Amino acid sequence: MNFRTETIAGNVAAIRADGRLNMVSAPLLREVVSAAIAAGTVRIVVDLSGVDFMDSSGLGALIGGLKVARQAGGDLRIAGATPQVALVFELTHLDRILQNHATAETAYRD
Repeated sequence: MNFRTETIAGNVAAIRADGRLNMVSAPLLREVVSAAIAAGTVRIVVDLSGVDFMDSSGLGALIGGLKVARQAGGDLRIAGATPQVALVFELTHLDRILQNHATAETAYRD
């Protein structure tokens, strides 16, 4: 799993993920989100367009990141979820908490 962070729209950290978001890579996602928040960017979007598989550990990392972002006065959103990843959100009803946006760039326009 590979994560790249870039700043978009001036004050949003876009974390772009590629690969499998599972028990091996979930701790790294937590670290990347925490580092972005520690650097002062509390509006986070995780771009899942490159993620071909996600398990409950990946879900836990995203929900944990959402909690940390909100505690810092910000928010965490997701974008570009592939069909498999979107299905995981639907089956767990977490699509009500983390709504999928078309792209990272549009996640904070809604």
